[in-house]
Amino acid sequence: MMKQAQTALADVLRAMNHGSQNAEARARVERAYQLAAAAHGEQRRKSGDPYIQHPLAVARLLAEIGMDVDTIVAGLLHDLVEDTDVSLDQLSQEFGPEVAALVDGVTKLKIIDHLTQRSIEEERSEQEAESLRKMFIAMAEDTRVVMIKLADRLHNMSTLEALTTERQREYAREALEIFAPLANRLGIWQWKWELEDLCLRHIDLDSYRRIASQIKERRAVREASIERSIAALRARLAAEGIEAEISGRAKHIYSIY
Repeated sequence: MMKQAQTALADVLRAMNHGSQNAEARARVERAYQLAAAAHGEQRRKSGDPYIQHPLAVARLLAEIGMDVDTIVAGLLHDLVEDTDVSLDQLSQEFGPEVAALVDGVTKLKIIDHLTQRSIEEERSEQEAESLRKMFIAMAEDTRVVMIKLADRLHNMSTLEALTTERQREYAREALEIFAPLANRLGIWQWKWELEDLCLRHIDLDSYRRIASQIKERRAVREASIERSIAALRARLAAEGIEAEISGRAKHIYSIY
């Protein structure tokens, strides 16, 4: 357990290297990990995995998109107040009031979690879904709280195997209606794509597998087509004296679906 957690912590610190994080920031993250590991102790997720793996995964996701150190630290600590004996006052004393406020914000967002839950048979209108998205943003005085919540949901979506099939589908439907559009609204495209693909895998596995197989078979052809398009655009823009950076990507599984 310790070795696995240490490896996950190293992944968080390595992801921070993509930004301008200094030694002091890295030391804060390591202290947050030590507190989270001690507080969660022998707690386990439904999958049987050590609980500490979840906050470590959340912190890594936040580090990978370049979030500031307070947000990464709060990602490591986001479940402590609700699930352990650690208090907000303790977090404020050890990591500052800003981190404590972020953790408190994530904890408060869980109050409206029950509003997003419903049976897979129940339909939610787009108006209802939009109202819930607005409620999430309104309740989070700091947008970083929503970012932590999104990272939390993204990791949870990748670890649903221990739940019943019905609960997996309910969870996926909720993420597809509420959280993927929130990621889109905040401009975190990679998280949006990953959430949508994970949701489709649990909602319509046959379609997911069929499309994934077709994408794999045609990957070289698709990538070559994108490169040809980029080259043509680059030549045309250069001819017009326009400087531009051009990039392309293949559509993800859910967007094809």
